[in-house]
Amino acid sequence: MKTEIIVPNNIKKRGFNYSLNRLMKEWDIQILIIPSLILIIIFSYLPMWGILSSFQDFDVSKGFFNSPWVGAKYFNMFFHSGDFALVMKNTLILSLLKLTFGFPAPIILALMLNEIRSMWFKRTVQTITYLPHFISWVIVGAFITSMLSVDSGTINIVLMKLHLVSEPVNWLSKPDLLWPILILANIWKEIGFSAIIYLAAIAGVDQQLYEAASIDGATRLQQTIAITLPTIVPVIIILLILSVSNILNAGFEDIYQLTNNLNNSILMSKADTIDIYSFRQGLRGFMYSYGMAVSLFKSVINAVILLVANWLARRLSGNSLF
Repeated sequence: MKTEIIVPNNIKKRGFNYSLNRLMKEWDIQILIIPSLILIIIFSYLPMWGILSSFQDFDVSKGFFNSPWVGAKYFNMFFHSGDFALVMKNTLILSLLKLTFGFPAPIILALMLNEIRSMWFKRTVQTITYLPHFISWVIVGAFITSMLSVDSGTINIVLMKLHLVSEPVNWLSKPDLLWPILILANIWKEIGFSAIIYLAAIAGVDQQLYEAASIDGATRLQQTIAITLPTIVPVIIILLILSVSNILNAGFEDIYQLTNNLNNSILMSKADTIDIYSFRQGLRGFMYSYGMAVSLFKSVINAVILLVANWLARRLSGNSLF
């Protein structure tokens, strides 16, 4: 038996003409998006022409269309280079450490702020924690370098006053300390701004659930575990997918600043990630095609990870980006 689906006439008429008419009626609102579209085209789509150079012996004087094509030459050069293993190890380990410690931090902060009943104190803490997000890494890097200075660094002064160290520690000359410093710096800079998203999700939780749980004798911790966390799980999963898809983006600005513009050779054994390596080889070494090939490799892997993470999230939890 064939079932016929009856579609209302007003729905049948909706098509290209309907969308165009609606667009024309709301032209004064739609025009507001034009500056954003222009910025996206200029800074996101036009630079994609640079991808061509990863398959060429790019010569600035010849341009993209006249430079000779070499296929996958520079990709093979990267895969077989002596730096490939070190660069991939640094990138993956640092990214995983940032994800492990940095991703839960704003969730914990949001849950803690949600339990504060004094609004002025809550807003004060929230303001203090999200302000570093708007500070440039140039300033943050100079601030951290000053704090860790051997001669007059606050950290060394405090540790010596507490008799925890007998002499000043040269923090930025010890490669094993670079990753912990980077992780803590990123958490400090981004924890407050990221927590805003979770606070907005928590604000949407039905208060009647808390009242019912309170009547049943549930403590605030039990309410957080049984009500708050499950309610914001979809938001957590979406942001986790986005974080996982950037697993090869171990950072550039923070590493660049804390290694003194990559001039601190002592730290390069831990600081040489894909982004740093691409910058060193492509711009500083004038190997434009090689640097672009490394960056394109990173972008393709990130895109694949995004698709896989999105598929897994949709299969396991029913929540996904698309």
